[in-house]
Amino acid sequence: MTITRLLARPMLSSLFVVGAVNALKNAQASAARAKPVTDKVVPMAQRAMPGAPIPTDAVTLVRLNAAAQLAGAAALATGRAPRLSAAVLAASLVPTTAAGHRFWEESDPATRSQQKLHFFKNVSVLGGLLLAAVDTDGKPGMAWRARRAAGDVRREARQLAKDARREAKLARAQLT
Repeated sequence: MTITRLLARPMLSSLFVVGAVNALKNAQASAARAKPVTDKVVPMAQRAMPGAPIPTDAVTLVRLNAAAQLAGAAALATGRAPRLSAAVLAASLVPTTAAGHRFWEESDPATRSQQKLHFFKNVSVLGGLLLAAVDTDGKPGMAWRARRAAGDVRREARQLAKDARREAKLARAQLT
């Protein structure tokens, strides 16, 4: 792991640790802000996954989101499953941002400006998480490895076919 990744992953994770702890400490207040989002997302999730045990209580959803953020932040900070943990954090950041920074609903210009700033800060962090989710740590990704293996197999098959034709030609020559 490079020094950049060693430092950047915990730095990126720190926002989620602080936010998740705050959400757990103030679950009721966070749930009140999250309710407009959960009221829309829960029915969509229930339609997408019929029969899945999806909580409908906003407090429970806030706590689940905070738990996902803590687990993802810990994994990303320590370099364990960094791509998966970055993807989990990215997925949890979207509803958090939509619920917590609804600047378009603010009437006070100062509050609106602050919420807008936080909204776009989260959009920026989301971009960083998406980059972290596709970062292969300098190693080729699975798609590249699969293409490379397929090319190797094609080359090997062509060589084997060429060798088989040559052997067949030699065998015919020996029979005549």
